[in-house]
Amino acid sequence: MLSRQEALDIARERELDLVEISPDANPPVVKVVDWGKYNYQKTKQQQLNRKTSKTLEMKQMRFGLKIGDHDLDIKMGKVRKFLEIGHKVKITIFYRGRELAHREIGFKLADRVINDIFGDAIVVDQQPQFAGKQLNFVIRHNPKASKTTVPEAKATESEPVVEEASNKPRITKVKETTDAKTEDA
Repeated sequence: MLSRQEALDIARERELDLVEISPDANPPVVKVVDWGKYNYQKTKQQQLNRKTSKTLEMKQMRFGLKIGDHDLDIKMGKVRKFLEIGHKVKITIFYRGRELAHREIGFKLADRVINDIFGDAIVVDQQPQFAGKQLNFVIRHNPKASKTTVPEAKATESEPVVEEASNKPRITKVKETTDAKTEDA
């Protein structure tokens, strides 16, 4: 630990600058550096940080109240990819005409998306809210759920369940055909 005057003398001897690094510390922390070089390196580091930092966007997925199961699975597959990347997703369920009389159907669809399709793999940032002719909610990936990716949609009773193939080699019968020209010859 040096006095202020001793630190300034050392900086003058080396023809460098005395830069205050941590003014709030007791005693303040200073460094003897070339100010131009120090400032240049600091600027370059900030530029590098800006370049490598990933800006996460809010993605949006919209669908109607009468969406089919397959169409919903396709849209949720896209949402799953957004969540794996790390984006937040705003899901909008829009109502048309007389569908507004049955708002509860939209809330049931939102509940199905949140609980049945994704389950614990997501966190709901904004609960489903009805605004105008739309039902909106925001979800993001739950980092505490597991280290694996967001789970696939669960198979329903109407969908066939495909079991994994065994390691046994398959033997298939091949029907032999003869060429018509060779038979005539």
